[in-house]
Amino acid sequence: MIETERLLLRQWIDSDRAAFCKLNADPETMCFFPNVFSKEESNAFIDKTIGLIQEQGYGLFAVERKSDHQFLGFIGLAHPAYETHFTPCTEIGWRIDKEHWGNGYATEGAKAVLNFAFNQLKLEEIVSFTAVLNQPSINVMKRIDMKLDLNGEFNHPRVEVGHKLERHVLYRLKREDYE
Repeated sequence: MIETERLLLRQWIDSDRAAFCKLNADPETMCFFPNVFSKEESNAFIDKTIGLIQEQGYGLFAVERKSDHQFLGFIGLAHPAYETHFTPCTEIGWRIDKEHWGNGYATEGAKAVLNFAFNQLKLEEIVSFTAVLNQPSINVMKRIDMKLDLNGEFNHPRVEVGHKLERHVLYRLKREDYE
């Protein structure tokens, strides 16, 4: 659905399932999430995401490296299903397997998703957020020209109170700043 120099962001296929389950079960890859995912949780995520992409025409796309068709993770758009001071909104997010960190895939794919969001979908704003401890994702947000929100920190409503990942940062990018 979205193509970059090295990546294809596309609908999920059955052969993605085993790699996604492995990615979500790995404590290092999931170090900025409160829990790893079971196989059932990973498959339910894929099933839900497939339906959302079919329904909306976008979502959290599976990421495939074009050179060898290797599944890397996901990059795309989502609508958080909980209330905060900035919802409803459209969020850009990514999750890349640790074996592929440090290659610029999240940044490359996220730039393409922003182009899609602003130029195809005509969205007015995109947000992104992560735990304050997640410096790698914060760095991606900065590389794709997102800016820290004035009320930039919040407690994530779905993270246990007092958990080390409860405190999050919020970044935004408005269409006029993108253009």
